Amino acid sequence: MPKVRWGVLGAAKIALDKVIPGMQKSELCDVVAIASRDSDKAERAAEKLGLRKAYASYEALLADPDIDAIYNPLPNHLHVPWSIRAAEAGKHVLCEKPIALSATEARLLIEARDKAGVKIGEAFMARTHPQWLRARDLVRSGSIGELRAIVGTFSYFNVDPKNIRNKADIGGGALMDIGCYPITLSRMLFGAEPVRVMGAIQRDPAMGTDRLTSVVLEYAAGHCVFTCSTQLVPYQRMQILGTTGRIELEIPFNAPPDTPVRMLLDDGKNLYGANIQVEEFAVCDQYTIQGDLFARAILEDGAVPVSLEDAVKNMEVIDAVFRSAAS
Repeated sequence: MPKVRWGVLGAAKIALDKVIPGMQKSELCDVVAIASRDSDKAERAAEKLGLRKAYASYEALLADPDIDAIYNPLPNHLHVPWSIRAAEAGKHVLCEKPIALSATEARLLIEARDKAGVKIGEAFMARTHPQWLRARDLVRSGSIGELRAIVGTFSYFNVDPKNIRNKADIGGGALMDIGCYPITLSRMLFGAEPVRVMGAIQRDPAMGTDRLTSVVLEYAAGHCVFTCSTQLVPYQRMQILGTTGRIELEIPFNAPPDTPVRMLLDDGKNLYGANIQVEEFAVCDQYTIQGDLFARAILEDGAVPVSLEDAVKNMEVIDAVFRSAAS
């Protein structure tokens, strides 16, 4: 099967350290080029990663007829405009999360996708990691009884005002950067949309970003409760609670590409965990999996892993959390 030829917009850290190396292990992806408004930065990135082309502008990359698809890891406020421009250039687009600054903005991508006849999807790599697919299957099979609650934490510590995650005017802050993960994954596990949303936000007094956000998502069948923060000890954990059992994911979001991850399965019959079973997942790179699935959707004209329709619904929840906290 031929490979999809990729170009990357910008030399973002996630692209250089995680996504491109992951896609380079893919059987269906050929990462050809990278573009940066700083030509030296583009050249250094291309040399470091062994890419064949480096461009000094995003426009030049989009004009390359040898590029089939674009990976967009630009800052959040540039996701929609540059994804639209890529679609207008006839390129498929895998865009980093969150897909937009609002649901209204995200809907513009659907119009651009349909008009250009290309594939556009959101890069939620965790949703296709084997541990989350296994968790979904266990929930659907009734292994933990009826799903009632999902409880999680996702945090790191970063107070650098120059970091894009700490710039409120371009979509920085905890909810947009990492709170979007428990939202999308709880929607996946409940197989539904929240009927009510409650949010509490503490903002950094200097930077204006939400540095501590806690959320309750009320679903018809239960609740998802989580806290995310850009100024807490680095930590992540997700608990999935049913009427008869429990699933715990130890590294739910940033699963390492070189170390197995574990899932704990508790039948609930012993308060002290005597009956907990440990399920270990073989080493895999979730960025390789994401690239393979998106490339296959292009090559076989199938569905992308996380559709724009799903991305819009996730943004609707994020919007609701901000409205709740403000009111």
